[in-house]
Amino acid sequence: MRALTQSEITRLESQGCTAESWLHVQVADEQSLKYIRHTRFSGDIRIGSFQKSFDMPGGIHKHTGIFNATLHNVTIGDDCCIENIKNYIANYDIANDCFIENVDIILCDGASSFGNGVEVAVLNETGGREVTIHDRLTAHEAYLEAFYRHRPKLISRLKQFAAERTAERTSTRGTIAEHVTIVDTGYIKNMYVGAYAKVEGAGRLKNGTLNSRQEAPVHIGYGVIADDFIVQDGSSVEDGTTLTRVYVGQACVLGHSYSASDSLFFCNCQEENGEACAIFAGPFTVTHHKSTLLIAGLFSFMNAGSGSNQSNHMYKLGPIHQGSMERGAKTSSDSYILWPARIGAFSLVMGRHSSHANTSDLPFSYLIEKNGETYLAPAVNLRSVGTVRDAQKWPKRDKRHPEGRLDQINFNLLSPYTIDKMFRGLHILDELEQLSGRTSDVYAYQSAKISNSSLHRGQELYKIAIEKFLGNSLISHLERTDCSSAEKVLDNLKPSHTRGLGLWVDLAGLIAPKELVNALLDDVEAGKITSAQQFDEALRELHANYYKYEWTWAYDKMLEYFGLYPDRITIDDLISIVDRWQESVVRLDQMLYADAKKEFSLSAHTGFGVDGASQRTVEADFEQVRGEFETNPFVTEVQAHIQRKTELGERIKTMLKGL
Repeated sequence: MRALTQSEITRLESQGCTAESWLHVQVADEQSLKYIRHTRFSGDIRIGSFQKSFDMPGGIHKHTGIFNATLHNVTIGDDCCIENIKNYIANYDIANDCFIENVDIILCDGASSFGNGVEVAVLNETGGREVTIHDRLTAHEAYLEAFYRHRPKLISRLKQFAAERTAERTSTRGTIAEHVTIVDTGYIKNMYVGAYAKVEGAGRLKNGTLNSRQEAPVHIGYGVIADDFIVQDGSSVEDGTTLTRVYVGQACVLGHSYSASDSLFFCNCQEENGEACAIFAGPFTVTHHKSTLLIAGLFSFMNAGSGSNQSNHMYKLGPIHQGSMERGAKTSSDSYILWPARIGAFSLVMGRHSSHANTSDLPFSYLIEKNGETYLAPAVNLRSVGTVRDAQKWPKRDKRHPEGRLDQINFNLLSPYTIDKMFRGLHILDELEQLSGRTSDVYAYQSAKISNSSLHRGQELYKIAIEKFLGNSLISHLERTDCSSAEKVLDNLKPSHTRGLGLWVDLAGLIAPKELVNALLDDVEAGKITSAQQFDEALRELHANYYKYEWTWAYDKMLEYFGLYPDRITIDDLISIVDRWQESVVRLDQMLYADAKKEFSLSAHTGFGVDGASQRTVEADFEQVRGEFETNPFVTEVQAHIQRKTELGERIKTMLKGL
C-alpha cells in the first residue's frame, strides 16, 4: 500500500470520487484506479488491486472495483466488488474476493464483541439459567451452564471462560472475511462475517457472528432479521426468519418465517414455520409446522408434531416453569404439555397432559391422553419401527463437516444412560405389581395411570432390551480380546479399572459416567482447567473413551442381572448370556417387522385409488407409490439383521464351546 500521487488524485476526482483528506487514502496499484468511481472517502482508507471479474448468473460479468459508495475507515482487499452502497460502510476490514452490492449500511459502532458475551435466558424467561454464548460454544458447555446451577463456583468459572473468549473477539472494527457475498441487504451493524458466507436480501443483522468457513459456508437468506446472535459454520437462516438472542450451532437450518428468542439450537437442528421461546434445543431438534410452539424446555433428537405446544405460565409468579423432553422424545400432532414435566427418553407424547408427569425412569414409553388423564404405556416404543428408523437416520443426517465439529454426539439408542433407566423402570413396574396385585386393572404411577396389559408388556420389553444391550457389550468385548483359551477369556473379562460405574448422564448429546463428569467439573472449579479450550478437550476425551467406560458399567450390570459372581463365571455362563442375547435380538426384530407390516395393511390402503377404483386398482396404486412390503428397504434390513445377528451368535458360541 502507498499514498496517492497528485495525478492519481486528479484521476479519481475526474471519476466522481471525493475525499475528506486524500492523504489518508492508500492504494495498491495505479492500474486499478479506473475501477473506482463515484465514491466518497473519509478516515483511513486502504484499497487493494482490482484484476478479476465476477461471473454472475445469466452470463453477466462484473469487474471488481468500487462504484457508488461511501467509505469511512475501511480496508479493502484485492479483487473485491463493492457497488451501490446506499448509505455507507464504516470501520470495517474487508478481505480479498468479496462481492458487496445493493446494501444500505455496513457499520461497526464502537467496541463490539459481535454476539459473543450475549446472555440467553433459556428455560426460565425471567432469568436464572442464562447461558453466555460465544463462537466456540458447545452443547455440553451450555448444558452445564444452564442446568448445574447447584454448583455456583462452576457456573462462575464457565462464565469466566466465556468472558475471556468474548474479550478476544472484541474490536472496534468489523470483519468481512475472504470470498464473502453480501447483496440486496439492509442494515448490518457490528457483524463478524466469516469466509465464504453468503448474505442475500437480509433485512437486519445486528451484533452477531457468522462463523463461516470455506468447507462449511453460512447462508443468510431473504427477509432475515437477527439481533444478538451467533451462527456456526454450515448453517443457513432463510426466508423471513427472526432471531433475538439466539445461538445457532453447526449445520442447522432455520427457515420459512421461523421465530426464535432467547434460545439455543445445537448441531443439525431444523426449525421451520413455528416459534421458539427460551428453549434449549440439543442436537437434531426438528420442527416443521407453523402451528408449533416450543417454549421453556430442554429437547434433543426430538421431532415436534404439528400443533405441539407447551405452557410455562400459570398466571401466578410469571413464566417461571420449565420442562424437559429427554433425548429422542417426540410429540404427535396437537399435543400439549403443561410444564413443569419431564418426559423420558425416546418417548412419544400424544394428546393433552396437564398433570406434570415425570416419566424419566420409564423411557421408550407412550404418554396418551384418555378422558383428560395421562395414561402411560411403558417401553412400547422399543418395538416401534419409527424409533429404530430415527436412530438409523440421525448419523446419516449429520451434515457437519468432518473437521472442526464442536458437539460430541453419541448416537447409540441403547447405552448405559438408557439401560440404567430401564433397570429403574423395571424396578418401578415390579413394585407397582407387588403393591396393587398382578390382576389389578390400573396402576397409579405419580400423576399417570398404567393399564394391566401395559405394565406386563413393559416388564417384558425392558427385559428384552436389557438382555440385548448386555449381550451386545459382551460380544463386542469378546471380539476385542484374546480368546485363544478359556483362561484368557475369563481373565480378560473383568475390567481393568472402575471408571464408568454408577449413574450415566446425557450432556446434550455427550453420554458419559456422572462420576467422571463430576471429577472434571471439580477440576474446573479448582482451577486445574484454565481455559474453554482445555475444557472442550477434556469433554472430547470423555466422548472418545465411551466404549472403555461402557464395558465397565455393562460388566457390573451383567453380574447383577444374571446373578453371577466375578470369581465364579464360567464359559457356560457366557454361552447362556449369548443365547439370551440372540433370543432378545430376534424377538425385538420380529416385533419391528410386525410393526412395519401395519404400514401395508388393508387399512393403510385407504386413500389410494380414485374415481370409483376397483380393489385391484387400489392395490396397484398403493404398490406403485409405496412398493411391496417384502422389498421395502427397512423390512429387508430387519430380515438381514436377524440373519447377521443369528450367525454372529452362533459363531461366538461355537468359539466359546471350543475353548
